[in-house]
Amino acid sequence: MLTELKSREYYQALLEKKSEYEGVFYVGVKTTGVFCRPTCPARKPKFENCTFFLNAEQALLASFRPCKRCKPLSHPNHETGLVRTLVDAVEKEPEKRWTNQDLQEFSIDPSTARRQFKKRFGMTFVEYARARRMGLAMKHIRSGKPVIDAQLSSGYESSSGFRDAFSRIMGDVPTQSEDHRVLKASWIDTPLGPMVAIANEEALLLLEFVDRRGLEREVERLRENREAAIIPGESEPIRMIKRELELYFVGKLTTFQTPVQFLGTPFQKSVWHQLQAIPSGETRSYTDMARKMGNPQAVRAVGRANGMNQLAIIVPCHRIIQSDGSLGGYGGGIARKEWLLAHEKRI
Repeated sequence: MLTELKSREYYQALLEKKSEYEGVFYVGVKTTGVFCRPTCPARKPKFENCTFFLNAEQALLASFRPCKRCKPLSHPNHETGLVRTLVDAVEKEPEKRWTNQDLQEFSIDPSTARRQFKKRFGMTFVEYARARRMGLAMKHIRSGKPVIDAQLSSGYESSSGFRDAFSRIMGDVPTQSEDHRVLKASWIDTPLGPMVAIANEEALLLLEFVDRRGLEREVERLRENREAAIIPGESEPIRMIKRELELYFVGKLTTFQTPVQFLGTPFQKSVWHQLQAIPSGETRSYTDMARKMGNPQAVRAVGRANGMNQLAIIVPCHRIIQSDGSLGGYGGGIARKEWLLAHEKRI
């Protein structure tokens, strides 16, 4: 999360259209819903209407769409036809899940698209399309409105894109006359970036950073497992985890009391319970975990179960490190893992 000082620096660069900041940051404009490069010729927004991002993927996942004037997904000095074609195609069908066959229909080689997007924007074309689709759904969750409002589609080339992207991931929203099970989803801002929480009326089912790789699939699996639609809103478990996260991030809480429900195999659930038993400020290795569970040979299985955890922070998979003391991986990103471990040690 950017500091106030850094945000002010970026805002001044935006006002002055400083070209040396190209590729350093992008700015999302809350009043228009677009994100721009630092040298965008459009009228400059007020500081309080700006959100700054270090890369385009963050802006997309925060539900901002590319500005049509400065084209932030194009190279500052050269816009390739391939990039322009694919970005335009995604904007026309933002809810679409793209495949290699779709690219071939555009006479575009999938490996070429992947390479060009990765080289210039730090993400593949598939990752871009996924971030755009997920960002649409996240925008509705962040708005907190209880029903899909067609007016929220305004500004998109596809009038149904917002509704379709949300429904594709979260399930069709039930009408009042339908007897469907419903889960609530809410956007939670934290010092490490936004998270999404999904719960029923009794327990929290998912808590993840919105930019976690694979989040879209996690949400879909949850929805299918529970045979329920997911709509923006809050339940008591969501309100409780919001309060507890606030206390956690200011160093006043180390153990979470929000009720949770695990969705997994008996072995996975046992791993997650073991994770919850690791004291705050301490770490364990996969080998330690396997031994603790009475099965020293299950190191890889423990690792896979750790990666399947859907309740970030409160089921602290970030407290698992390599046997040699190195951090290893983390679904929310290594920078966040470092921050969380350092924060818990300070507490």
